Amino acid sequence: MNDDNIGSTTPAGGDRTTGVAWERATLEKLVFATIREQQAARRWKMFTRFMWLAILGAIVWFVFASSNVTSSISTPHTAVVEIKGAIDSDSEASAENIVAALRSAFEDAGAQAVVLLINSPGGSPVQAGIINDEITRLKGIHNKKVYAVVEETCASAAYYIAAAADDIYVDKASLVGSIGVLMDGFGFTGLMDKLGIERRLMTAGDNKGLLDPFSPQDESQRQFMQNLLGEIHTQFIEVVKKGRGDRLKETPETFSGLVWNGQQAVTLGLADGLGNLDYVAREIVKAEELVDYTRRENVGLRLAKRFGASVGEGMFLAARAAGVQLR
Repeated sequence: MNDDNIGSTTPAGGDRTTGVAWERATLEKLVFATIREQQAARRWKMFTRFMWLAILGAIVWFVFASSNVTSSISTPHTAVVEIKGAIDSDSEASAENIVAALRSAFEDAGAQAVVLLINSPGGSPVQAGIINDEITRLKGIHNKKVYAVVEETCASAAYYIAAAADDIYVDKASLVGSIGVLMDGFGFTGLMDKLGIERRLMTAGDNKGLLDPFSPQDESQRQFMQNLLGEIHTQFIEVVKKGRGDRLKETPETFSGLVWNGQQAVTLGLADGLGNLDYVAREIVKAEELVDYTRRENVGLRLAKRFGASVGEGMFLAARAAGVQLR
């Protein structure tokens, strides 16, 4: 017997080269089998995590969705619709959300009146105009009073909405007014000259580059935009005059864009009195029970939006680690 062959795993009848190849092939099969098993375990683990996340999201959605008012409340109460933050199509204080809440409040037979609880610096005149028009329409249909109660601020587009209320109540330190329109921007032409940067703008249409911050300001375009803002301002003024009527004590500064505290607003006729939400419900509406009709973004959806990007990235990396191809 050859001592060199002692302990060899070479198959009978084969040489050492064949034995080494057989060992390598066997080892590769074991390694690939282990990898496939690990991939399957990772896929299953990822799947179970997604399932638990979906279940948790469904539970959160159900809890918070069910907390919103979805059915009529028969007992007498004061309906409350909050208008907080910027009034914008992408915010909670959008016309879509506010109008939906107002309709629910007006249609509820138990709602004795509707209170707009306002704390907003303003926003889009278009969104405010839609809400103002809808308040006027709903008042005519349902014959219910609407009261605006100002907390910290009711300025610009927020006051545009408040003007549709039958009465406006404020705190003596609330900020009220700012009846004006603005459009802001920047001009970088001087900086570009210093840095030696050349602006190459091509347009089809003489005014297509209107308000381009990298081009010199054109006086005719500036005047056009000023006239446009003036027309929107006139619309704002007409809404305020219509809503406030003879109560408004107009001065040269009333529509200048200035803001006043609550006490001054009452003196100027921009508001009717001092009072908070509880006071209005108890003393004016005579229905102390408050029911909130405000449409709020679902918490689960808000969290999904906030963490969606990072979760998506994590999913992609996990899929790559598990050998999953995304096409």
